[in-house]
Amino acid sequence: MLDSARLPVQDSTLPDTVSAGIPAPVVLEPLVPGVVPRLAAWALHVAGWTVRLAQPVPERCVVIFYPHTTNWDTVIGLCAKAMIGIRFHFVGKDTLFRFPLGRILARWGGIPVNRRSPAGFIGQMKAAFDRRREFRLALAPEGTRSRTDYWKSGFIRLAHEAGVPLALAYIDYPRREIGVGAYLDPGTDVAADMARIRAFYAGKVGLNPENQGPIRLHEESSPPG
Repeated sequence: MLDSARLPVQDSTLPDTVSAGIPAPVVLEPLVPGVVPRLAAWALHVAGWTVRLAQPVPERCVVIFYPHTTNWDTVIGLCAKAMIGIRFHFVGKDTLFRFPLGRILARWGGIPVNRRSPAGFIGQMKAAFDRRREFRLALAPEGTRSRTDYWKSGFIRLAHEAGVPLALAYIDYPRREIGVGAYLDPGTDVAADMARIRAFYAGKVGLNPENQGPIRLHEESSPPG
């Protein structure tokens, strides 16, 4: 259970921290009780990592993570997740959720997606948002740890369809920082939203920068060169 006095959680209109360039607060100690959060905080401290978490945290949002260039991102990210104590969901093929992995994946926050469904990915995930009062879905817009020239647009389409904000999660190896740095309410101007997303992630560098592709969508009429 989150301590709401220390970590405000709400689903109302969010301040525009992207355009304002306001740094997210540093998390100095675990936000939830338990041995695992304390061990995670200790490990991050020993390794020299800083965790930041923009507040207030929305109850429902689409979380995107960039740059993702190595499996070490997952290890560091799991430690940060344990420290802040927020439950994130992720998607996987419905065939992976059969016995014996199904219960384990669901307990970790996994959501099965039926690619054969006429509703498609966006429709299924919008229905998942509609059914839940609290739902934070993590998506990887690059879709791979290797370099790619374009992001997949599902994250911004889903946020718009579900009427939820985007949570901009990041990792920056030169600064040894990880966290959720800002929230963005997507509008109807995708190009403007992508420009704000690029502004937020500017200067954030992965462990393997050569795998870090540009932040742009196929759908953008005039992507940056």
